[in-house]
Amino acid sequence: MRRLAALAVLCALGGCGRLPGKPAAGAEVPRPDSILDPVALYGANCAGCHGAEGTHGPAIPLADPVYLAIADDNVLRSAIASGRPGTAMSPFSEKEGGILTDEQIDSIVHGIRKRWGSTGQMSGVTLPPYAATSSGDAEQGEATYATFCASCHRSRSVTDPSYLSLISDQGLRTIVITGRPDFGAPDWRSNLPGQPMTNEEISDVVAWLSSQRPFLGGVN
Repeated sequence: MRRLAALAVLCALGGCGRLPGKPAAGAEVPRPDSILDPVALYGANCAGCHGAEGTHGPAIPLADPVYLAIADDNVLRSAIASGRPGTAMSPFSEKEGGILTDEQIDSIVHGIRKRWGSTGQMSGVTLPPYAATSSGDAEQGEATYATFCASCHRSRSVTDPSYLSLISDQGLRTIVITGRPDFGAPDWRSNLPGQPMTNEEISDVVAWLSSQRPFLGGVN
């Protein structure tokens, strides 16, 4: 009996109350759908394509005041939830076969806006609309492309079928408007000094580029 009592005291003093292999308090791995930190969610789901800090990724930079000025929260939410059909952007919503809840998608959207959308750089700037307001004139777009775009894209042509097969018309329009500031490509205001592209010219260029795309069953 004395030996049992002594053993009990030793176990109490030595921390034997925790079974071998039992995790310590706070060591539990959280359920994936319980993570709501926007930085963690962005890093796990978005950074691979859009860059760790929203720039210098293969996809459009999100840390771009021009892009965040033309794309509202509904645009961001739709892109994350449903992806962009016909492009490399796949859906992330659980409802679309992805892994993110609606709450997590909202957290990412709000995080992007909070981190990169409050710079005030676009205050007072008249912006082209995010979505096209007309189908554009492909014939006129060829001439407009020659005026505004060809000087940079002669050797790295955006008319390459491989490129056009991976980008939608909306993606083309977005790139024409925003450029790629992280790679030194100007936005719609700066292709020609003092001569920003009009909304019609943007639509025409997109129409011409789209007409160069090989038919792949309705990419748009």
